[in-house]
Amino acid sequence: MGTTASTAQQTTTATFENIHGSSGTMEDRHSLSIHSFQTVGLHNNKAKSIITNKVAPVVITYNCKEEFQIHDDLLKASYTVGRITESTPEHYLVQGKYFMVRDVYSKLDVLNTASSCGAPNFRQAKGGYSVFGMGQPSLNGFKQVLQKLQSDGHKECIVFCVREEPVLFLHVDNDFMPYTPRGKENLHENLHNLHRGVKVENLELSIRKEIHDFAQLKENTYYVYNDIEHFKDEPHSVRIRYEEDIHVTEEVYKRPVFLLPSYRYHRLPLPMDGAPLEAQLDAFISFLRESPNVLLLQDPSRPPPALLFSCQTGVGRTNLAMVLGTLVLYHRKGGLQKQDLPQPTKSLPRDRFRIIQTFIDIVPKGQQIVEEVDSAISLCSEMHDMKEAIYENKKKLEGIGEDYRIQGNSTKEYFLQRTLQSLERYFYLIAFNYYLHEQYPLAFALEFSRWMCRHSELYRLQANMNLSELVVTGEQITKGARVLVVDERFSPDVLSTVKEMSVANFRRVPKMPVYGMAQPNTKAIGNVLSYLTDAKRKYSHILWVNLREDVVLEGNEQTYTVREVGNLEQQITVPATSPEQLEKLESVVKNDLLKSQKWLEVYLEQEKQMKMLKTCLTIQEVFNQHKSTCQGLVYKRVPIPDFCAPKEKDFDQLLEAMKGALAEDSRTAFVFNCHSGRGRTTTAMVIAVLTLWHFNGIPEMVEDEIVSVPDAKYTKGEFEVVMKVVQMLPEGHRMKKEVDMALDTVSETMTPMHYHLREIIICTYRQVSLANSYHAFGGSLCSLPFHSAVKTDIDLFILGD
Repeated sequence: MGTTASTAQQTTTATFENIHGSSGTMEDRHSLSIHSFQTVGLHNNKAKSIITNKVAPVVITYNCKEEFQIHDDLLKASYTVGRITESTPEHYLVQGKYFMVRDVYSKLDVLNTASSCGAPNFRQAKGGYSVFGMGQPSLNGFKQVLQKLQSDGHKECIVFCVREEPVLFLHVDNDFMPYTPRGKENLHENLHNLHRGVKVENLELSIRKEIHDFAQLKENTYYVYNDIEHFKDEPHSVRIRYEEDIHVTEEVYKRPVFLLPSYRYHRLPLPMDGAPLEAQLDAFISFLRESPNVLLLQDPSRPPPALLFSCQTGVGRTNLAMVLGTLVLYHRKGGLQKQDLPQPTKSLPRDRFRIIQTFIDIVPKGQQIVEEVDSAISLCSEMHDMKEAIYENKKKLEGIGEDYRIQGNSTKEYFLQRTLQSLERYFYLIAFNYYLHEQYPLAFALEFSRWMCRHSELYRLQANMNLSELVVTGEQITKGARVLVVDERFSPDVLSTVKEMSVANFRRVPKMPVYGMAQPNTKAIGNVLSYLTDAKRKYSHILWVNLREDVVLEGNEQTYTVREVGNLEQQITVPATSPEQLEKLESVVKNDLLKSQKWLEVYLEQEKQMKMLKTCLTIQEVFNQHKSTCQGLVYKRVPIPDFCAPKEKDFDQLLEAMKGALAEDSRTAFVFNCHSGRGRTTTAMVIAVLTLWHFNGIPEMVEDEIVSVPDAKYTKGEFEVVMKVVQMLPEGHRMKKEVDMALDTVSETMTPMHYHLREIIICTYRQVSLANSYHAFGGSLCSLPFHSAVKTDIDLFILGD
């Protein structure tokens, strides 16, 4: 005869180990609950077997013989206890570090709807759209919300819980009240940024199991916190006898489906800050695709379902989801009758963010798409206006003079991130509406993520979002917010050509009229033009292409660019829609500087000085002066992004400029310059070489050399993505060989610079791998030139086709 205790292995603390930071100075210790079994009276001879709970001792009495038996799994349990303050009792912690805190308290219910409607901040979007938002209700409160929707005539309802953090509902006073696990270091902040692969539903089940087990160890009670402001009478004990005394989110929201056939529920975790992930928008679309009344697949006269969104307070994430829902129902309404969204409330006129203005410029109906989003935001702005939040964060950022730190964090960096996150969220709403314009009539034939891949221009806008909002004005320079930096400071003369040509890194492609260099000043331009038109070379027509996309001025016969005071190495890119727009900005900045007649902070090669500009010219004006002495000079501005593949329109502009020059004179010389004469100049020179080869005939290709070096195939440019494109293109292998030959030809002119596109790819990849192996943040930064270099390589041999 024998008896065993049936014990399940306890949930360990690993699940949440890295979700939300460590508990810091939390006073905790591992529980000695197993050893406390000694306090139980084990020598009661009347007992035949004692099994009190999962972690209790077992006493077996048989033939006057006693045993003390503990299941092996009990030894694996690793419970942790802790307390919030010295005056509060010690108790078990969820996942080894978290306290259970009441989710919503009365102050959060700004609209005072908890008693009348059942949920805090319950509201409907304006304009008659059946889109609703609310904070977290209790179980009884949610039933009240559903009753209200039914009484208001909504026969069909789709509920979305947009919370990414686990929520548990504990049995309190004939209701189930929501509680969330929170760390001691920040009891007001829920868990967020869950690791990939961690499903919040599974975490809730795991935590419920833990709480139930903890309660069994403390006479069916567990401690929770209702008042984290004053800790009056805290913690509170909650009686838990069975797992059924604890509900998870799905049990609260999904069970009404058995009573209401037209009711549906979906959990759609959205981030606290920033834009939703594309996968989250895919999930949203996938769920709507299964709802015929949303897509007008059945009777168009039937009203749409009520869309109800809920997060903790019903503000941030709920607002985002309400705007998404409003946009969807707007397109549904447009399918019945074209009806414009109401115009947003009049506010003070503000300049559009550049990323938004660029979107309007490049997207068909861009103005309409943006205005529709603005109107949808306005309709859902009773609790929070997310567009207004962008400008508020931007205003706070600009109001910070000298940066200061709070709790070790930079205030300026904090508000910069807040501004960018708000702007990114706004941009993705605009992209989503663009998607609806194309895909709603097609019943969402494409997922949002796949659709985005077909609109790479949106990724480009997003990638430059931070830099695109940096502005350059003469007033900023005169006030010291921006400074002038001499070009030579960050463009060393590696090829030692300054002495002869007065410009850094001057070079020529062998036997071809293609030249490259760093940014020249007036004197250097004169020397280069004299060199090209002398008796030996005799070029009568010269096409000079400036590839820079930042503001460049020549002052006191030195070329300068404008930079941020605390970030001199980072160029300020101007996201101009045309070269003329960039040159107009340069002219405005020049005039402002000349009018000010102030001493300006200027950074030279080795030092900082205060200078007053006696002369100041744009690069366009400098070349106009040289046209009087060189009649065949044609100057073009084709801004190309640095550390990035040229855009399709950049290729078009370069090819058009070259075709026009060759039509004028087949012996035209082509000159390219960027800031340093390396990346962008090299790319443009390769494009020029390929173009001239196609005009004049491609030279005979030599056999591939046998390369005996580590990673030889990568040295030859045989990257997986490149080889896939080679397989797709007609005569792809020949295209690649021609591009490789052009790269090798151009790179022979710049060996001391150690710059070769294929080598840059593999070298950068190694840097990324090394950085990632040490878990260094720099790895993600290094990946930018890696991907850009690969894309440039691909674009070049597509051009060769």
